[in-house]
Order: sequence, then C-alpha cells, then structure tokens
Amino acid sequence: MKKPRRGRSRLILVLGGAASGKSQLALELAGEKGPRAFVATGQALDREMKVRIERHQASRSPDWVTAEVPVNLAEWFTDNSTSYHTVVLDCLTLWLSNLTGHRRTDVDVLEATTDLLQTIRRTPSLVVIVSNELGLGLVPATKPVRAFRDLAGRVNQQVAAEADEVYLAVSGLPLRLK
Repeated sequence: MKKPRRGRSRLILVLGGAASGKSQLALELAGEKGPRAFVATGQALDREMKVRIERHQASRSPDWVTAEVPVNLAEWFTDNSTSYHTVVLDCLTLWLSNLTGHRRTDVDVLEATTDLLQTIRRTPSLVVIVSNELGLGLVPATKPVRAFRDLAGRVNQQVAAEADEVYLAVSGLPLRLK
C-alpha cells in the first residue's frame, strides 16, 4: 500500500456491479476512526430509490454524518472534508447521472472529475469512493445508454489512476486491483 504524502488524502476506489457488496466493502475499508462522513449522491426520486437509500442508511452506524450532495461534490469537499477523518462517497455513477441530467457534456464531466480529485487530494482525510463497474454486462441496446456506460468507464479509469488503492467487489467478495 502506498503511503500518502503528508497533508494529502488517502484515496480508495471501490468498484462493483449492482448488489455486489461494494457499499459494504467501502464502509469496512473506511474503518471506525471518526469523525466520519457519508456523502450520498443518490436522490429519492421514486419509491424504489427511497427504499434503497433507507436500506443503505440502516446499514451504517449512527456515528456517520450523512450529507446528501447530488451534484456539487468538489464544493462539499472544499467546505467540509477537513472536519472528518474519513469520508465515504457513494456513488460516483449516480453523480455522473445527476451531472448528465443537468445537461453536462462528457468534457464537462471529465473536468468536474479532475476538479473533484484535486479537491479530494488537498484534504488530509481517508476518502473511499464507490462506483459501479458498468462495462462487464450486456452491451446496452440504445446509443445514449452506451454513451453513459462509456463515460462511466472513462471516469472510473480517471479515478483509479489517481487512487492509492482500488478494489472490485464481486458477490460480496473483495478483489484488490491496485
């Protein structure tokens, strides 16, 4: 494991498919040292997402401070991250969906990812980012969905290149990639 430079975050990326155990793995990697923040990008726009969010909230101990940040992640890290020993960001893929829903172009998203990574690296916190690995399944039937899958793959590559550690969760089991 690489040691982070003084004053620089330790960054871990956790990838996985749907219901792969990636969020639970992220919480385990985050450890128990506080104070801890859970930055959620999901929005309860329908009943299913509301239930998913409630299930995720129930899986965390009450000492986690939850911040709901659907779009402005770099701003949140600038304003808040130094208050926490550990930050779990769940999930990068929903953040991408939120950005593209706000009509951000691929170039805008990649620039926002660069800004986010630079902001995270300026914090002394342990930061664990959760993201979906969308490239292992079926090829999507429509061009817009294929484009989103490809953008998510590029963003995951960008974050993985910067991360100190990268894990892939498969059927609840962690596989360390970096």
